[in-house]
Amino acid sequence: MEPGDSNSAAEGKTHNVSVPPVEGVAGGGTSYGWADGGLRGTSLGAGVIDPTKVHSEDLLHVWSMPSTANVSQQEAPRPLEKVNLLAARNERESFQIALRPKVSWATSGIAGSVHIQCTDLCSSSGDRLVVGQSITLRRVVPILGVPDALVPIDPLSPQISLHPGETAAVWVSLNVPCGQPPGLYEGEILVTAIKTQFDSRAESLLKSERYGLYKELRSCLDITEPGDYSSPEEMVQRLTSASTALRRMLDNPVLQDCNGQENNGFGDMMDEDVMNNVSVRLKLSLTVWDFTLPVTPSLPAVFGVSWQYPLLLFYISISVLCNCYGSGCNGLQTMSPLGPAGPAAVEDRTRVAAVLANPEADRFCLEHGTEGWYNALDHHFRWLLQYRISPFFCRWGDSMRILAYTCPWPADHPKANEYYSDPRLAAYAVPYAPILSCTDAAKNSLMREVDILKSKPHWSKAYFYLWDEPLNVDQYDMICSISNELRSYAPDVRILTTYYCGPSGSELAPSTFEAFVKVPNVLRPHTQIFCTSEWVLGTREDLVKDIVAELRPDLGEEWWTYVCMGPSDPQPNWHLGMRGTQHRAVMWRVWKEGGTGFLYWGTNCYEKAMIPSAEICFRRGLPPGDGVLFYPGEVFSSSHEPVASTRLERILSGMQDIEYLKLYSSRYGREEGLALLEKTGMYLGPDRYTLDHGPVDVMRAMETAQ
Repeated sequence: MEPGDSNSAAEGKTHNVSVPPVEGVAGGGTSYGWADGGLRGTSLGAGVIDPTKVHSEDLLHVWSMPSTANVSQQEAPRPLEKVNLLAARNERESFQIALRPKVSWATSGIAGSVHIQCTDLCSSSGDRLVVGQSITLRRVVPILGVPDALVPIDPLSPQISLHPGETAAVWVSLNVPCGQPPGLYEGEILVTAIKTQFDSRAESLLKSERYGLYKELRSCLDITEPGDYSSPEEMVQRLTSASTALRRMLDNPVLQDCNGQENNGFGDMMDEDVMNNVSVRLKLSLTVWDFTLPVTPSLPAVFGVSWQYPLLLFYISISVLCNCYGSGCNGLQTMSPLGPAGPAAVEDRTRVAAVLANPEADRFCLEHGTEGWYNALDHHFRWLLQYRISPFFCRWGDSMRILAYTCPWPADHPKANEYYSDPRLAAYAVPYAPILSCTDAAKNSLMREVDILKSKPHWSKAYFYLWDEPLNVDQYDMICSISNELRSYAPDVRILTTYYCGPSGSELAPSTFEAFVKVPNVLRPHTQIFCTSEWVLGTREDLVKDIVAELRPDLGEEWWTYVCMGPSDPQPNWHLGMRGTQHRAVMWRVWKEGGTGFLYWGTNCYEKAMIPSAEICFRRGLPPGDGVLFYPGEVFSSSHEPVASTRLERILSGMQDIEYLKLYSSRYGREEGLALLEKTGMYLGPDRYTLDHGPVDVMRAMETAQ
C-alpha cells in the first residue's frame, strides 16, 4: 500500500458510506431487498438482474486492504484506489481485495458470483511478472469466524461466490524472483459480476428434469448412509450401486456441456469484450528496487511439523528415562505400548499392532517408513521453505522428551545432502538416534551420522533438540548425559534447549526469575543455544540484559526465543483473532531484543482425525490457532497442497522485515536501526506497536530511500 496509508485513515473516508444491515439485525439483509448505495445513476428495476448488461460497479463494492488487515464478513466498504507496492527481489508482497455485494443478481441463494482476472505486471522495458508464476490469488476463508485460511483460486475458473450482506476477501501475492530487473511494473485486476452456472442451467432445465436429478441424488444418499452391513460384500454392492447412479446422472443430457468446462473453466461464460466493458478495474503497480533478500535467512527460525502416524508404527520412539547410566546405555529405554521393547516385545509387535492400532492417531494414515510417508514429509519440507523458515519434524515422548529431525533420511543417503545443502535452510535438526534404544547398534548409528555431517560445509547449521522445557534436576541431568555422548563424537556440536524456568528442587537462586536467568550455569557446556520463552519477559524488555549477561558468546553460546501458548494480548503472538500487525510484530520483537534465532513448537498440531478432509479442530487447552499455521488442503478441496494461514503469510512478512532492518543497520549501525523502529512508530515494545499498516510502509520506504 502507499506509504502513509493505514486502516484508520481509510476508515476516516467511510463515514458517509451506508453499511448494509446484517440480516436479522436492524431490519434485514439482502434477501429483503436492500440496495447498498453507490449506483451510478442507473435504476436496475425489478426482476432478475443480468450481470452482462449492468456494470459490475452497480452490483458490488470493490476495494483494497493491506495484508495486516483482518477483513471480517461485516467489513464496511471503502473507496476504490490504486494499489502501490514496493518489494525487493526474492521478496513476496501481498495485499487483499475486499468484495461486498450491493444487490443480488443470482437466483440460487447467493448474492452472485464474480470472475477475478489479473493481468501480467509489465515494466516500460518489457519485463514481466507473470500471472500464475509470480502472481497468485487465494480466497480468504474464515476459521472460527476469523479470516485465516488462504484457499487457492483455480486459475482455470477464477471465480468466487458472494453472500448477501457479507464481505469476502481475496489475498493477492506478488512474488519477485531473484533475477527480476528493478523498475516500475504496472497492471490491473478486473472484477466482473457473472451469471452463475446454476442460473445459466436453470433457464433451460425443466422442472421434471430437476426432479429427476433430485431423486437420483436422494437415492445415492440413501444407499451410502452408514449402517450395519451384514457383510463386506453388501457394502461393496451398495457403493457399486451408488457409483452406477452417479454415472447415470453425469450422462444426463442437461449435464453434457459441463464436460468441456473441466478444462476450460468458466472464463468463457462471458464474452471478453463484454467483460472488459462491465468490469471493475483495480489499478496495480509494484516498484521492484535494487536489492535482493538473501536466499538464506539472516535469522534462523525453526518451526516444528508434527507428523503423526498410528501408535503401533511408532512404538519405537516412545521413550522413558532409564535408571542405568553404564557404558552400554545412553540413558534411554525404548518402550513399546506394552512395556520395554526387549526381544520378546519386538518379536510380538504384530500382536501389539492388532490390539492397539488406532487409526485416529493419523489424519493421513501413512505408515512410517513407506514411500508415501517419505513423499509427504518431503512435500511439506519444500513447501514450508518458501516462508523463510527452517522446518523440523517432531514427535513428543513422555516428560516433553522430543525426537526432532529436519531430514527423514540418514546422513549417507543422497537426499540428506540435498536437504542440508539447500541454501534456503538456515538451521537443521539432527535426530539424537534413528531408533531410540539402548543397543550398541543405535549408538554406532548416531556416531556414524555425526561423523558424516561434521565433515560437511553445512555442519555449522546443525543442532540437536533433545528436550522441550525441562522442569527438574533429573531432566537437566539427562540433557547433560546425552550431551556428553554427543560431544565425544564432535566437540563443536550444538544443542538447543528451550526453557521458561530453572530446575525445580535445586537451590540455584533465591527467586524464580533469578533461577531462570542462571540456567546457563547449569547447562554449560551441554547447551549452546539457550532458547527462552517470551512469556517470561512479559513487557519487561529491560530483563533481556540479565539473560544475555549470563551467556558466553566466546564459547559459541547463543540466545534464541520462542512463543508457545503465551504471551497473550496485547503482546505479539500468532493466535487466531489477534491483529495482523500483532502477528507480524513477533519478528520485530525478536530483532529489537537482539535474539539470534527463533523456535516455534508446531505448525500443524490440530486435533487428531481419521481422514485428511475431516474438519479442523484446534487442540483443547490451547489458545485458538496456537500450534496451527497451515491446514490440510483436503479440508477445502480435492487438492493435497497445504493451505497457508494469513498468520503464516505475516510470519514471512516479519522475516522479510528483519532483512530490511539488518540492511539499514549494516549501513548506519544497530542504534540507528532501533531508532528507525521508534521514529516510524512501527514497534516500540511488546505492548507498543502500530495497529495500522501505514508505519510498516513508511519504514520500508525509508530503508529504500537511503
